[in-house]
Amino acid sequence: MKVIGVVGLPASGKGEFAKIAARRGIPIVIMGDVIRAAVKDAGMTQTDLNMGAMANKLRENYGMDAIADLCIPKIETFSSPLILVDGIRGDAEVKLFRKHFPGFILIAIDTSFATRLSRLAARGRSDDTTTELSLRTRDDRELSWGLGAALEQVDYRISNDGDLLKFTRQVNDLLQELESTS
Repeated sequence: MKVIGVVGLPASGKGEFAKIAARRGIPIVIMGDVIRAAVKDAGMTQTDLNMGAMANKLRENYGMDAIADLCIPKIETFSSPLILVDGIRGDAEVKLFRKHFPGFILIAIDTSFATRLSRLAARGRSDDTTTELSLRTRDDRELSWGLGAALEQVDYRISNDGDLLKFTRQVNDLLQELESTS
């Protein structure tokens, strides 16, 4: 089993990458689902503020790799040769995944601030930010979790400032390469 992780700033295209992988039959584990479940269990609504506060609380209580640690049992339920982890937010998570899954591959998605902001405005998820200030605040919060350090440890980079067709081609090409070596 080869585990690959996707890392990037909010609205960079991690979810779209996961959709493309899912269409190829690759199992997906979404790290944000751990946080969404914790927010729901706490009786809170899924807003950016609540999601960020819960992510901070989990990290404060259980360590900076807490969310990755909670995802490992889910990853291990799959017997597929390739499994995708969507939503890595820090270098401690990368370190844990590399320790637990030898050969772990990390893929960064690079997208400009302006493109990410316009995507958030169009996406309409309850935890999305829609102003420049709120996106900068969210970026700063996620960078405080070690996202910048995680972005420096990647094995592959994909630019996602173009159209969806170009991005889809790039993702499929990379996944085909990874599948052929798993």
